[in-house]
Amino acid sequence: MNQLADIVSVASDFVWNSVLLYVLVFTGILFTIRLGFIQVRKFGAGWRQMFGSFSLSGKKAGKDGMSSFQAAATSIAAQVGTGNIVGCCTALLSGGPGAIFWMWLAAFFGMATIYGEAVLAQKYKTRDDQGQVIGGPVYYIRARFQGGFGKFLAGFFSVAIILALGFMGNMVQANSISGAFNTAFHVPKLVTGVVLAVVAAFIFLGGVKRIASVTEKLVPIMAVCYLVGALIVIFANVGAIPEAFRMIFVGAFTPEAVLGGAVGIGIQQAMRYGVARGLFSNEAGMGSTPHAHAMANVKRPEDQGHIAMICVFIDTFVVLTLTALVVLTSGVFDVSDLAAVNANIGADALAQVAFSNVFGNVGSMFVAICLLFFAFSTIVGWYFFGQQNVKYLFGSKAVVVYSIIVVICIVIGSALKVDLVWSLSDFFNGLMALPNLIALLALSGVVVKIARGEDESSQLRK
Repeated sequence: MNQLADIVSVASDFVWNSVLLYVLVFTGILFTIRLGFIQVRKFGAGWRQMFGSFSLSGKKAGKDGMSSFQAAATSIAAQVGTGNIVGCCTALLSGGPGAIFWMWLAAFFGMATIYGEAVLAQKYKTRDDQGQVIGGPVYYIRARFQGGFGKFLAGFFSVAIILALGFMGNMVQANSISGAFNTAFHVPKLVTGVVLAVVAAFIFLGGVKRIASVTEKLVPIMAVCYLVGALIVIFANVGAIPEAFRMIFVGAFTPEAVLGGAVGIGIQQAMRYGVARGLFSNEAGMGSTPHAHAMANVKRPEDQGHIAMICVFIDTFVVLTLTALVVLTSGVFDVSDLAAVNANIGADALAQVAFSNVFGNVGSMFVAICLLFFAFSTIVGWYFFGQQNVKYLFGSKAVVVYSIIVVICIVIGSALKVDLVWSLSDFFNGLMALPNLIALLALSGVVVKIARGEDESSQLRK
């Protein structure tokens, strides 16, 4: 098993670091230029449109879809996960504080990419075999590439996302929750897994409406809780804030000036880990969140595109940045000896230790509860994304079987060491992004027309 995990890890590193990373960044830059820096021009419009549809009861969802806010909440639920805590800490330990700057830059360009994903998902959404609204990359892939090639790309994407998110990804998320609760509250991992599975099954079997209802309530709660806790820690260490920002900006271009030459982290490594972890966190270009944005009940495709950009902003510029500042201002992150920090604390526990410096033992419990919100909301979002592709491949009747398998995966994942599963999830995440990016680049002209208001047609409205 260890050998297989190593092989999968090497393959995953190749896909992410040698291929996908560059294609994702190129796509973001291309869309930014072709759309005239839409993430800047329409930033205010995105906020207004998101909260203009705010409702905790889904009043603006329509008969068979979601409101813009519900779609955004489902998207954020999937984006904001354990990666916003552990992933950020991994980037800090592997790339130094400068990695945070490259996270920000990747997210800036990623906002243009996800705009393209959302408007294409809206344009090419359709109805499933039960008449419910459905959409996502498989539908715009098939619209652009006719015949066998398009069928292969769409099928490849569907299989990859079901495996990466629906099954293996949700095993990892359940494991993160059970591990955190075992550490903080000494709850047996299997007990946590069973409770998670029961709650998840209740939500899954309620269909799209219940998923939307849960995420629109859960996401604001988890965001506010983490925001308040993180700000308390940051302002308790307010004197260290200027130094934290200095380390981020200086470390982005001259890491040795922050870390010392002996650490061995250069600008290339800071860039690599910052961009990779940033893109992995906000999922821009990955092909996952378009499933949620396709469900939104909006007048024009570009409206949901504006909202999708805000989702990336919240994920990276708010949640990830708060985690970084908590760690960098807490005093537990010794930049002169990252190897010792990694050996003595590690990425998994770095945020917990940072919060505990202010909250004491309650800090570990606080992070465990935040991880519960973050990871469980990701389970709900990832289940939904996989479900949409199960419908595409096998029809609506297969959803019950898919739901049962996901529930079983949650129980198994909570109790096992899932290094191999995590590596496989990473690998298939990378694979599913490739056909999505091919379609995005091929349909960039359509996205530009939609942004200019020259094309407001929708497959659903034909």
